[in-house]
Amino acid sequence: MNILVINAGSSSVKYQLYDMENAKVLAKGRVERIGMDTAILMHEPANKAEFHKVDEILEHTTAIRRVLDVLVHPEHGVLTSISQIDAVGHRVVHGGESFKNSVLVTDEVKKEIRRLFDLAPLHNPAHMLGITAVEVNMPGVPQAVVFDTAFHQSMPAKAYLYPVPMALYRKHKVRRYGFHGTSHKYVSERAAAFLGRPLEQLKLITCHIGNGASCAAVWGGQSVDTSMGMTPLEGLMMGTRSGDLDPAIVPFVMGKEDLTIGEVSSMLNKHSGLQAISGISSDMREIVEAMEAGDKNATMAFEMYAYRLRKYIGAYAAAMNGVDAIVFTAGVGENSAPLRKAVCEGLSFLGVNFDEEANGQGRGIEKRITKLDSRVEVLVIPTNEEWVIAQDTYRLVKSQTP
Repeated sequence: MNILVINAGSSSVKYQLYDMENAKVLAKGRVERIGMDTAILMHEPANKAEFHKVDEILEHTTAIRRVLDVLVHPEHGVLTSISQIDAVGHRVVHGGESFKNSVLVTDEVKKEIRRLFDLAPLHNPAHMLGITAVEVNMPGVPQAVVFDTAFHQSMPAKAYLYPVPMALYRKHKVRRYGFHGTSHKYVSERAAAFLGRPLEQLKLITCHIGNGASCAAVWGGQSVDTSMGMTPLEGLMMGTRSGDLDPAIVPFVMGKEDLTIGEVSSMLNKHSGLQAISGISSDMREIVEAMEAGDKNATMAFEMYAYRLRKYIGAYAAAMNGVDAIVFTAGVGENSAPLRKAVCEGLSFLGVNFDEEANGQGRGIEKRITKLDSRVEVLVIPTNEEWVIAQDTYRLVKSQTP
């Protein structure tokens, strides 16, 4: 069975095509700048040269059409016919309280995703564009949706409720939802396999650290708390997002600077975090380079970032009354040895015996970065959210096949 995985954004589409029987990626790529006459398709077929094309792509239906065309292209393609794609799996950021698991797309599912637009106005509408575009280009092909929030639906009420009037929860579903759930689920399962221990017996803290970042407390394979909240703004300091702050700052700054709600939202989501403190970049690699060159603002940004991450790890160890392993994943977590060092060297109170040599060796591999006598293991596990989406889609489609 071949499954196409799609992550549709407002002006982009990322894709991967999987051969599920052989667990292989046949091709991957992305379409960027949708809505412009200079949109670009970047296609990477397995065992073939990469292919780039600039063209006018004004909406998502055409973008998906271009993706399908290149997948069956005589020179750049990996299939002979679109009919060889058996199903399509979509990433959907917000499933609210409606979806605790991945589901096949139906009219009712689409209706509910649209109802949740208010909870993820930057993401869910774009995901629906992707679903609709597949329906137009591949009528009758089964589609599945995999939600970023689903893994965290196991959180208890004491973790997901906010201390605000309960009417806000009952009427508007104001609560913690959490995100990056597909990644937290994947790396917690891989961590258990790496350690050779049953997932059901482990207390894990998984750290998905990229431009967007979140931690999760995973106890027995279940998410019991996570740092992102009703939106992806809460929690850790991120590339351009502020993370946690005093909520009174919002009306204070709005009054002092005469800002609108939209402007203050933009400030907190797009102009804060590493970018704001360093004044240089939201990219951790550039922050580290500037810090090593003696830039004080970059140093402050790095130290704040590591400090806040370390605080969350300590809080989740307390929440679970212990921790067996800490997992770093995603772009920064997998690749920034200086960040991992800064965080782990402040966790000796938990029993972390950091191995600096192991920390600096190897990229893109699963590895342990603590010494053998460490009471708490620290692992680096590359995430693979697309593979989780493909697996869930495969399982759902197979369950419907006689």
